[in-house]
Amino acid sequence: MRKSTLGSLIWLRIARFTHQSNLLSNDFLKQFGITAAQFDVLNQISTYQPITQSQLAVKSTVSEGGISRMLTRLEQEGYIQRKQDWKTKWITLSSKGEAKMHEVFEHQLAFQTSIVNECLTEEEQKTLYMLMTKLQKHTENKIGN
Repeated sequence: MRKSTLGSLIWLRIARFTHQSNLLSNDFLKQFGITAAQFDVLNQISTYQPITQSQLAVKSTVSEGGISRMLTRLEQEGYIQRKQDWKTKWITLSSKGEAKMHEVFEHQLAFQTSIVNECLTEEEQKTLYMLMTKLQKHTENKIGN
């Protein structure tokens, strides 16, 4: 059997943490009637609206294939609106979507912050943030090439 590299072990830890964090968030967000993926998409729309579907697929954690299904569901539930402008569909939050984000955002922010605060010191958080930003920018550049 081959030995794992430190880089592969780090990747596995990040993947496991992401999965576990999503499970915890999904459980927490049940009380608000949305999933972690829906929260992410609504939050991205709220931040960048109006936004196209392709722009949203790049910014969110939902796969490009899944984003179409997600948007259909969010539109059916009345959280978003899509407007066609020639070949481009622009996505914005509806008033119901704005209300949902107003209801959920601070609670999810506090929930995720508590997970990190319970485990890491402020200095560790700053270091982790710096390192994760560096890794994320590196992978972003590789995708862009």
